[in-house]
Amino acid sequence: MAPTESKILSNYLLVPAQLPAILSLQEFIALFPRSMQSSSQIRSLYRDLQSQRNALVDAVAADIETETKRGRAQRRAFIKEKRNAESQEYDDEVEIERMLFGVETKQAPKHTINSVMPDLERAVGELEGELQRLEAEEAALMASVQQTVGGMSDLRYGRLANSHLPEQVLDGLADLEQTCKSRN
Repeated sequence: MAPTESKILSNYLLVPAQLPAILSLQEFIALFPRSMQSSSQIRSLYRDLQSQRNALVDAVAADIETETKRGRAQRRAFIKEKRNAESQEYDDEVEIERMLFGVETKQAPKHTINSVMPDLERAVGELEGELQRLEAEEAALMASVQQTVGGMSDLRYGRLANSHLPEQVLDGLADLEQTCKSRN
């Protein structure tokens, strides 16, 4: 069985909250100077602290119980609202007819074939224009990709658009080599 809200909150907030679970009497006494550790007032102070802690734990337990009751009430209200909403749902076809023809299907339709056709033809025209624009964009992208692939093909087979490029690269390397030698 899954843990309940009350059990989760109690285990998380109440069980580790008791003073002996946090600090034992011996640990509490060890916090004081050696000369004071045998005093009976330390034990009284510990009992007082323990009673304050117990009062706080009791208050938290009461809050957990209140929150649990409120949670149950919220769940009941949610289930009731959900049932009401489900009972008022319509068939998809009825909902579509209601949106197309008016608030209720018994009313006269807002559109006729003659009134809808111009809107549909305009929508078709807009879609065709968008399609043509996308096709032109596709063609431009394809041409760009083919040009890039063609340029790479020239590199693969050693054919460069600039036939003097190898000599220019070698001259640049020779100049770099001379510059490096002159600095040493």
